[in-house]
Amino acid sequence: MPVRIRLARHGRKHRAYYHIVAADSRAPRDGKFIERLGSYNPNTNPATIELNFDRALQWLQNGAQPSDSARAILSYKGVLMKKHLLEGVKKGAFDEAAAEQKFNEWMADKESKIQAKIDKLKAAKDSSVKEKLEAERKVNEARAQALAEKNAELAKEAEEAAKAEVEAETETEATVETETTAEAEKTTEEAPAEEKAPEEKKSEE
Repeated sequence: MPVRIRLARHGRKHRAYYHIVAADSRAPRDGKFIERLGSYNPNTNPATIELNFDRALQWLQNGAQPSDSARAILSYKGVLMKKHLLEGVKKGAFDEAAAEQKFNEWMADKESKIQAKIDKLKAAKDSSVKEKLEAERKVNEARAQALAEKNAELAKEAEEAAKAEVEAETETEATVETETTAEAEKTTEEAPAEEKAPEEKKSEE
């Protein structure tokens, strides 16, 4: 039975993730499988890969053929490198200790590159967050300044209105006082004429 290591699709539309499986090559893509070897989630950055390294290596050594996508994942995780080194041991190119040392060096270099990518992404994210916070701070400052200017204008208008009201009241009081004074003077002028009226009447008699 030809065995193939491939990806089985799961998840919803536009948010798919995959199981890495060993399955009969004649079975449907998302159908029955022999063994699940891990998972692959491309929705994260970097992608999240979980893999049973030893079982994947054993399937490859037993003749299982990976699909293109599965081959890229197995290469990324070092399974193909390990298989290549073990074949070199079988051929007598080097011993197991040398093969293990080479593999560890390769993995250390690979992990350093992955960590560098993670650090770069984190730095970019932190920088982006910092820029957003700075932009938000500027917007808040502009809003605060605009509000302060508006409040200052309203305070000035209120002060001018109060001043105008005081001036109007003062003018009204002055007008009333002037009218009262004029009326009092008029009354004073008319009073002697009324007093003379009886005398004139008496003289006529």
